[in-house]
Amino acid sequence: MSDVLSSYPLLLRGAWVTIQLTLYGSALALVLAFVFGLIGVARSALLRALGRIYVEFFRGTATLVLMYWFFYALPLVGARFAPMFAAVLALGLNVGAYGAEVVRGAVKAVPKAQYEATVALNMRPSQRLRRVLLPQAVALMLPPFGNLLIELMKGSAVVSLISIADLMLRAQQLRQSTGQTTSVFLVILVMYFVIAQVLQLLVRYLERRADIMLGRRPGRAARPPLETLGVAK
Repeated sequence: MSDVLSSYPLLLRGAWVTIQLTLYGSALALVLAFVFGLIGVARSALLRALGRIYVEFFRGTATLVLMYWFFYALPLVGARFAPMFAAVLALGLNVGAYGAEVVRGAVKAVPKAQYEATVALNMRPSQRLRRVLLPQAVALMLPPFGNLLIELMKGSAVVSLISIADLMLRAQQLRQSTGQTTSVFLVILVMYFVIAQVLQLLVRYLERRADIMLGRRPGRAARPPLETLGVAK
């Protein structure tokens, strides 16, 4: 165990790569989720059909298969991707498909009376979405988005199969050099858990902020005047 703990710089470098994959993949997934989620509630049947094709295809495709396709298959027809780019693309496309359904469901879950009020106020469609529907929908999206973020982070463990030096690959290297399988995987188990908890805390913070903005939770109490505390100015 001491050999494993003394090699913590190697594992920290791997953990940093895992965090980078999570951040980049989440950014791509978030953009795709909002684009195709909003397409899913569009009036145009053609747009809704395009959004459904994306969701059903990438939601039904394994991340590992996508990653192998981008990294091993596409170069055969002249399209070459760096390992990091291929991994982020596979993770983002897969999780973005799940996120698109979250966005679509959250927008449709906003009470119909809210939409009718925006029509009565003669708001343009973009104003309805930006000022009324999305702020309420985002609060509904955050808990499932948090789950997807953690799933993306855990799913990034497969990128070691295309030679990306993430936490899993570093653990395999350390296991081979020390021969301590149990200790190595125990340590990275804890490291993955810690990363997941940090992500969860971030999402919960955003949930609280969203609730405060929507008036669902009181904000920090205002500081009382100095006079009420018996303190002279």
